[in-house]
Amino acid sequence: MTTSIPEIRLHDGMNVPAIGFGTYNLNGNPGVNAITSAIDIGYRLIDTAYNYENEGTVGEAVRRSSVPREELRITSKLPGRYHEYDKAVTTIQESLYRANLDYYDLYLIHWPNPIQDIYVEAWQALIDAKKWGLIRSIGVCNFLPEHIERLEKETGVKPSMNQIELHPFFNQEQQRKWHQDNHVQTQSWSPIARANDVLQNEVLQQIANNHNKTVSQVILRWHYQLDAIPIPKSGSTKRQLENISIFDFSLDETEMNLIGDLTRPDGRNKNQDPAVYEEF
Repeated sequence: MTTSIPEIRLHDGMNVPAIGFGTYNLNGNPGVNAITSAIDIGYRLIDTAYNYENEGTVGEAVRRSSVPREELRITSKLPGRYHEYDKAVTTIQESLYRANLDYYDLYLIHWPNPIQDIYVEAWQALIDAKKWGLIRSIGVCNFLPEHIERLEKETGVKPSMNQIELHPFFNQEQQRKWHQDNHVQTQSWSPIARANDVLQNEVLQQIANNHNKTVSQVILRWHYQLDAIPIPKSGSTKRQLENISIFDFSLDETEMNLIGDLTRPDGRNKNQDPAVYEEF
């Protein structure tokens, strides 16, 4: 069974599905099987990262899949320890070798690491890698507006996407508005939140009951209606199908606002503030 997913056009012209598949902690043969299952069900946007140590797993799933490579959108990410230009170029090449792919559709800087303050060098490496045909579209993760503004000011190139922590307990309203105003696509990591309490939330449960859907489906639909691209992860075929089945209902304005109101000042899952957090 496959599910058709709407597509979103990035400012650089590339189309990406409105929901993707996260692969963090999906490794080895079980990981290959889970990712292959997701592709068979209908996922076409697959998210990995150098630091997940599973780019090879993703590449193997792509090879085992019956879906043509050009129909997939594979994302990986540059870790903080390789922000220097030469190291970044080598790491992008290594990412491709690990996955045994000729190109990535999207390649993102994983964190800005503002204390190191060399993310502009890393960005220049991504710009060049795109010119060389190694990457089709380039973006960032966890960048604040001032980081993105600096990238564009110093290189003339604006990221196509910013992948940020976004879920009902941390709705990122101001960041999302900035993205919208500046034509940067929002992508949501940890879209259902890692804490189990979100699935027990009474507000979400009532909305789910109203639509005869699960809480997870309601949350993912909320992301879609926010124009954010969620990337839920699951090793279960049943849950994968559940997560992708969000295009046959819609939330009204009241329901959207009720979910948005669940946000908390301390809503981050791991207190990773991009203004100070350093990832290596």
